[in-house]
Amino acid sequence: MSTTATSVQRRGRGGRERILAAAAQLFGTQGINATGMEQVAERAPVSKRTLYAHFRTKDDLVIAHLRDLATSGATLENALTREDIPPRERLLKLFDQPTTEAAPVRGCPFIDAAAEFPDPASAVHAYAREQKLRMAHLIAALLTELGCREPAALAEQLATLADGAASRAMVLGEADYGMHARAAAEVLLEHALPGTGK
Repeated sequence: MSTTATSVQRRGRGGRERILAAAAQLFGTQGINATGMEQVAERAPVSKRTLYAHFRTKDDLVIAHLRDLATSGATLENALTREDIPPRERLLKLFDQPTTEAAPVRGCPFIDAAAEFPDPASAVHAYAREQKLRMAHLIAALLTELGCREPAALAEQLATLADGAASRAMVLGEADYGMHARAAAEVLLEHALPGTGK
C-alpha cells in the first residue's frame, strides 16, 4: 500500500510545491551545500526528470526556495510589511526570531545562503544581497513615516542589529536572543524619533 501511495503521489500534480517543501526542510536542517538534488527528489517525492523539469540547476532551486521564503512571512523582513501593527512596533518585531517547528534555530536564511555561496557574482549571493538591501529600504521607509531625520543611517544600524541577533541566535541555539538587540534598538529609536528623546 505504501508503494501504491507513493506512485500515486509521484504521478499527481503539485510536483513543484512538493520539491520546494522538501528543499525548505532539507536546507533548513542540514544546509544548502550539504543537500543534493537526488535527496530533494527522494524527499519530494518526484523523479529526477520532474525535478530538473522544474529547476534546471541547483542554483535555480535555491533561488526559488529563497523567493518562496521571502513571500511566506517566515523571515525577519515580514514584520516590516505588516499593516496590522503600528510602524514603531513593526521595527521592534525585527528582533523576534520567526517561530518554526524545525530545530535547530536557523537565523536569517538570506545570510545563510550568502555564506554558503560566498562569490558576490553568484546568482544566489546576489539574490540574498537584494533581500538584505530591501530590508534596509523597508526600515528606512518606516523611520521616515515616524519622522526620523536621518532614516537611512538608522535603518542600517537597525538592520545590522537584527542580522547580528539572528546570526547569534543561530550560533547559540537561542531563539529569543533578539531581546538583547531589541533593547539596543529601543534606545536608538528613543533618541532618533521626535517626541521620544530625552
